[in-house]
Amino acid sequence: MSDVKKIATRDSYGNALAELGTEHKDIVVLDADLAAATKTGVFKKAHPDRFIDCGIAESNMMGVAAGLAAAGMVPFASTFAMFAAGRAYEQVRNSIGYPHLNVKIGATHAGISVGEDGATHQCNEDLALMRTIPGMTVICPSDDVEARAAVRAAYELDGPVYMRFGRLAVPVINDRPDYKFVIGKGVVLREGKDVTIIATGLPVCNCLEAAEKLAADGIEAKVINIHTIKPLDEELVLAAAKETGRVVTVEEHSVIGGLGSAVCDVLSEKAPTKVLKIGINDVFGESGPALELIKKYGLDADSIYEKVKEFTE
Repeated sequence: MSDVKKIATRDSYGNALAELGTEHKDIVVLDADLAAATKTGVFKKAHPDRFIDCGIAESNMMGVAAGLAAAGMVPFASTFAMFAAGRAYEQVRNSIGYPHLNVKIGATHAGISVGEDGATHQCNEDLALMRTIPGMTVICPSDDVEARAAVRAAYELDGPVYMRFGRLAVPVINDRPDYKFVIGKGVVLREGKDVTIIATGLPVCNCLEAAEKLAADGIEAKVINIHTIKPLDEELVLAAAKETGRVVTVEEHSVIGGLGSAVCDVLSEKAPTKVLKIGINDVFGESGPALELIKKYGLDADSIYEKVKEFTE
């Protein structure tokens, strides 16, 4: 996929915010002294009167966002995932989730692909944390097209939304006329009858590549992109599990509490199915080049191919 257009979903976030800000005057963007990194600086340049730098005070920023939402604005609170979901968890839960306020959280630099910043900044727990908050919608887009669509859909949805974006540029895979983003609805990217691969975020493109390798071995893998972790597309997950009999989940997140857990929750209750969870296996990340880390932690196409092939034997 070296010749495919690549863009980081954090860039998509910044660009989408600037566009939406032109269309909707009730949007206000908050950042915690990271506008250059989260790309909200794009919005700041276009709409400086509706941009608030809260400084390195993420918990306070969530409180400010809650107040703005209560006053009728639509705030997008932006910072790294480690700070949005981790440091400010109490404020997100109590000040935004509990009163079910219309706050959108844009969390960038999620997962091990943060790279050299190391374990302290590689948040592999954010999806799990946000899933547990009642009424919180959780979205993890796979590319530029999906990330832009997610920002727009989040604005249109009334209620709190957590959006997860990455630092690393990833291939654009959804640039097609029939692509449609609907919160809570997964997307079938490839049909198959032998095994279902359900992925979210950065590894989705790698799963498609792995499916090609599997096909060469006579294994037809169905590939599903689940951009909305909560609410999960239970109907699609159940139908795919019943069709193929085996399910593999792939995520740049801990195997505890994220996409894999969400899928297993549904299947264990409604259609017991053999499941393999591919993700970060209850360990912290480490400092290193993003692509090398993705390979080391088994989220590259070759690693996914090998694990799925072994799982289907």
